[in-house]
Amino acid sequence: MNQDYYCVIMAGGVGSRFWPMSRSHSPKQFIDILDDGASLIQKTFNRFLKVCPKENIYIITNADYANLVKKQLPEVHDEQIVLEPSRRNTAPCIAYANYKIKVKNPNAVIVVAPSDHLILKEDVFNQVILNGMSFVKENDKLLTIGIRPSSPNTGYGYIQYNEEKSYKSCQSIYDVKIFTEKPELEVAKQFVESGEFLWNAGIFMWSLKTIEAAFNEHLSVVNDLFKQGEGLYNTPAEANFIKATYQVCKNISIDYGIMEKAQNVCVYAADFGWSDLGTWNSLYEISEKDENRNVISGNKVKTYNSTGCVINVPKNKAIVLQGMEDFIVVDNDNVLLICKKDNEQQIRQYVNDVQIDFGDKYI
Repeated sequence: MNQDYYCVIMAGGVGSRFWPMSRSHSPKQFIDILDDGASLIQKTFNRFLKVCPKENIYIITNADYANLVKKQLPEVHDEQIVLEPSRRNTAPCIAYANYKIKVKNPNAVIVVAPSDHLILKEDVFNQVILNGMSFVKENDKLLTIGIRPSSPNTGYGYIQYNEEKSYKSCQSIYDVKIFTEKPELEVAKQFVESGEFLWNAGIFMWSLKTIEAAFNEHLSVVNDLFKQGEGLYNTPAEANFIKATYQVCKNISIDYGIMEKAQNVCVYAADFGWSDLGTWNSLYEISEKDENRNVISGNKVKTYNSTGCVINVPKNKAIVLQGMEDFIVVDNDNVLLICKKDNEQQIRQYVNDVQIDFGDKYI
């Protein structure tokens, strides 16, 4: 196994679109969403054990989740758990991880991945990652993974690629034309029909030297802050420096800050049974359905004239649904959510309203 290969697993999000199962004290990456005995972060960690050495896997998360990480991944040493004092999106967390890894290995080749994605074809995924790591080790490129779309999903960003410009070392890697944020439905349909667009999976690969150069050129306002900590990383002084840095650091994504601006961006077009499991609809799509197209988690649920619903309720709690079509019904702790599946993009707004009106204990 290549000792220069590193993985950064981003695990600091709150997963508000998966509320009320995903809560601020236990977000979705730490939940056994598929009810198969492993949380999403455990699945992600185990997946990358086949790509790089265990000691080269870093978990970057909010300081509030340190104990959750230690409990679910006891094999990870404290020095591999990178704690953010506050949420500043993906660019700062990647910059932070870069400087910690640089102390260990300035020749590092890094894959950055969210902690809460579902991968159904793990062998294919592992080969894609290994191919991509080999590519960025030999080429000064920023590589992202694009998923061939199966539908005009408006919950994903899209990547347009240059199908005439692939690389001999890997025929599935292409130069990127443009990144597009989550489109309206009609636009998404045009993207899929054109065959020129991929879903943005939010998984990145690059050499440490290449991503450092990109930060210097396109996001120096973030990079310069973390650069001031050189000599402090992986020492007792790191925590206080990071606390002060995050208080003034810009909140910005790696996509907007670097990937949409850099000229050396490529995309690996792949299909390995991917879902970001970001919403109840995404869980519905990949789950087994009953004869009425309902996805049910709960062992005492009765449905009558109800179809196309996703139902997640406590075991041993009797639930009766009548006359419901294409609804999300989730009963978790002190919250009950009943929402049309078509309106699930509004769940973040519901969470915000509940927090304002009823308090933090409901989120």
